[in-house]
Amino acid sequence: MSTVTAGQKAPLFELQGVNGRQHSLPGALARGPLLAAFFKVACPTCQYTFPFMERLYQQLRAHGGQIWGISQDNVPESQRFAKECGVTFPLLIDDYPHKISRAYGVKYVPTLFLIASDGRVELTSDGFCKADLLKIQQALANHLSASPPALFLPRDRVPEYKPG
Repeated sequence: MSTVTAGQKAPLFELQGVNGRQHSLPGALARGPLLAAFFKVACPTCQYTFPFMERLYQQLRAHGGQIWGISQDNVPESQRFAKECGVTFPLLIDDYPHKISRAYGVKYVPTLFLIASDGRVELTSDGFCKADLLKIQQALANHLSASPPALFLPRDRVPEYKPG
């Protein structure tokens, strides 16, 4: 199982969200780029990262920014995670045997894939990486012709990296 890397075609998928709605990657990409974030509810690094991804979502959603959290847990646990972390972007369920996570070669969580509209992976990141999140923010802003504010605020005490 090798991880999908930048420049490769993203494996296509369709998953159900915690709200019962179906989400398809081709449908999302028809509307623009998508940040897919694989996670587990009990992962401390995921719990740390997702509020920053929510901030990014709030900055870019009016411009068409799309973020999906892809949970390796069940619906009730994922709904609790969303509430505790303040996540409003769609959370999709990739339950056991984690077919989509395996297709992407996810070894650690969180693992992020910025997928361009043409279906190619543009950027990847695992764990919490401040520099990678800033690159993702800039790439999405460029795709969406947006000028978002700073992702990290002076009051945020943010490490450069936290492993997943």
